[in-house]
Amino acid sequence: MDTIFFESIAFYAYHGAFAEENKLGQRFLVDLELKLDLAPAAATDDLEKTINYAEVYQAVKTEVEDQTHTLVETVAERVAARLLSDFPLLQEVRVKVTKPDPPIPGHYRAVGVDIRRGRS
Repeated sequence: MDTIFFESIAFYAYHGAFAEENKLGQRFLVDLELKLDLAPAAATDDLEKTINYAEVYQAVKTEVEDQTHTLVETVAERVAARLLSDFPLLQEVRVKVTKPDPPIPGHYRAVGVDIRRGRS
């Protein structure tokens, strides 16, 4: 299985368990791995035989920015479900949602979730 990947797509959104996160918002980074067979697209140079990166970006942007959720787990799950629904060539997706600046005490670079979902 081949992979199309996106690294650190940055969004500003209003997800979080604390009221200030829902009011003030914060940065979110999304990493994606899209698993599919890229050989037909490579052999024919045909965009219809692969996944359009711009369409993926727009789908993820809509899921991350247009709604508010308490958990980043929910955000990741909705992104994965949306991508599997919108792109029939996609066999499996990995979605990593990172909060680089969460309002919790401690010293760390970031917190987040990393999920994998595929077709049944």
